[in-house]
Amino acid sequence: MKFVLLVEGATEKNAAAEFLKRWLDPQLDQAVGIQVIPFKGYAQLARKVVKKAQMFLDGPKHGEIIAVLGLLDLYGPGFYPDHVTEADERFEWGVDHFQKQVARDRFRMFFAVHEFEAWLLSQPEIFPREVKTSLPGKVARPETVNFDEPPAKLLDKIYKQTVKRDYKKTTYGQQLFRKLDPDVAAEKYPYLKEMLGEMLKMAKAAGL
Repeated sequence: MKFVLLVEGATEKNAAAEFLKRWLDPQLDQAVGIQVIPFKGYAQLARKVVKKAQMFLDGPKHGEIIAVLGLLDLYGPGFYPDHVTEADERFEWGVDHFQKQVARDRFRMFFAVHEFEAWLLSQPEIFPREVKTSLPGKVARPETVNFDEPPAKLLDKIYKQTVKRDYKKTTYGQQLFRKLDPDVAAEKYPYLKEMLGEMLKMAKAAGL
């Protein structure tokens, strides 16, 4: 049995499944599968999410699928109405929008607040020493890092200042997520904790 996880890019493709499974598997009787389907950015995922979800949920192997999940960064997408500006408002609007579009019991929409890379900020010790000591105090509550300087931009700035190189999202992201403790991240990220809890509940309901 598996989840199908629709993501917007390469960083999530390389790191999401292993990270999520390290939290889920110890709490299940059987390991859960996570098949990651990457898109070329949020716009392509938004256009194709209905068709892709239906393809899996109605396909010949639909009985093997616990649910299809969407995961987007809260930062970046331009589909929010103009009056929806705060993080919690955008989160609620986005979840409602996509779940109504797909309109299937076995589909769930989630957002990383504000970016997938933000989860890394929950455990500063996974970064090189120079980067760790330069992280601002606001990362103690990572989901509050704002839309003006989202996590990937913050990390790129600090990497350039401290270790004199760019932050390579795909390469460094995969390495850092392997070090990240999902329990630590979940405690600092209420939205991530909610996602993991929903996945666990669905996996157990499927018999795992």
